[in-house]
Amino acid sequence: MKVLIKNGYILDPATKKEGRYDLLIEGETISKVAENMEDPEATVIDASGKYVMPGFIDLHVHLREPGFEFKETIKTGAMAAAAGGYTTICPMPNTNPAIDSKDMVELLNQKAKSDAKIHIIPVGAVTVGQMGKELADIEGMAKAGALAFSEDGKSVMDVLLYVEGLKAVKDAGLVMFAHCEDKQLVRNGAMNAGKKAEELNLRGITNAVEDVITARDIFLAGETGAKLHLCHCSTKASVALVKMAKELGISVTAEVCPHHFILSDEDIPGDDANYKMNPPLRSKEDVQALKEGLKQNIMEVISTDHAPHGEEEKKNSMSRAPFGIVGSETAFSLTYTELVKTGYLTPMQMVEKMSYNPAKILGIEKGSLEPGKMADIVIADFDKDYEIDATKFYSKGKNTPFHGRKVCGKVMLTIAAGEVVYQAEE
Repeated sequence: MKVLIKNGYILDPATKKEGRYDLLIEGETISKVAENMEDPEATVIDASGKYVMPGFIDLHVHLREPGFEFKETIKTGAMAAAAGGYTTICPMPNTNPAIDSKDMVELLNQKAKSDAKIHIIPVGAVTVGQMGKELADIEGMAKAGALAFSEDGKSVMDVLLYVEGLKAVKDAGLVMFAHCEDKQLVRNGAMNAGKKAEELNLRGITNAVEDVITARDIFLAGETGAKLHLCHCSTKASVALVKMAKELGISVTAEVCPHHFILSDEDIPGDDANYKMNPPLRSKEDVQALKEGLKQNIMEVISTDHAPHGEEEKKNSMSRAPFGIVGSETAFSLTYTELVKTGYLTPMQMVEKMSYNPAKILGIEKGSLEPGKMADIVIADFDKDYEIDATKFYSKGKNTPFHGRKVCGKVMLTIAAGEVVYQAEE
């Protein structure tokens, strides 16, 4: 089967190709990118007035399966991702049971094959059951297809055990995804420590909770030679530490989520758990530092930390509700509106951070529109204004602080391995 995408404006960070070109797909593969192509055998997709980009890659999602299917399933989470322009996603291992063994990675792969139309790359747990007591079978999980490892939702607090984990991940030639949080400093905090927390009579989470472990993990990565990727960075010190690490020649990359580069704790309207995430929304100063970090390419990835929860759970006070918001279906439009339209990033830099750089971190042949590469493609209308409506999400989770927010830029079509997996209603 052939598909010809005509009249689109191509953005390809891998080749730096930018401009009006046609793109021919044959089967699962991109076969040609050129001007004014015709092919009578091909199904034509008219992309006039739209941008054609390599499919987005999300290094950080929670699909909740197995164990918490009432929050999300592989099927609903993958569909939500496709609607957001994602063709590859990396689910975190904090399920029940945790993704902590070769068998669990294989189980996730089988489920993904039957239930998801996009590519799913498992992230394996660092310790057995994510209990922080005993190293998981990193080598076995790597052989089964895990490309990264994380204790996401927490940090491995036993430093010697974590060093073992970093060495095992390095030996596997893969990457450690670090959730940086000193659990002894959290002390049941529900939001950022500051005036707003005092106003709402909620226990605060200080920046040091993140910064202490960020520094620890960076230096341990330097010592072991492991490849480290810092998840959902939220503080100005994280940006400074990543900059320092790069200057020292330590192999560190970092991601920022849209909620952290858009909202501060001052935007929290009251005791509303749709504004509760971990790490929490920080100060305006932190938000500005994250935006500058993305602009200067200190922080090279934009991820979602898509974390769906049941409606009843999020109706609780912030003191009792679980951490997390959904993000798969809003990340592109929020990023385009808040970073590209305001001049922090060019459209090409946005695609680099949402597709090409994540592919490089995982070491996969994606994030490119080069002929010969798999046809993972997103087509978006950059001029389309709309209002975010959580009731229309494909995700089971509707927990977002962005419901009703006006944004610009809409995903119109997502293609994974040459197959249309999502098409917006015109």
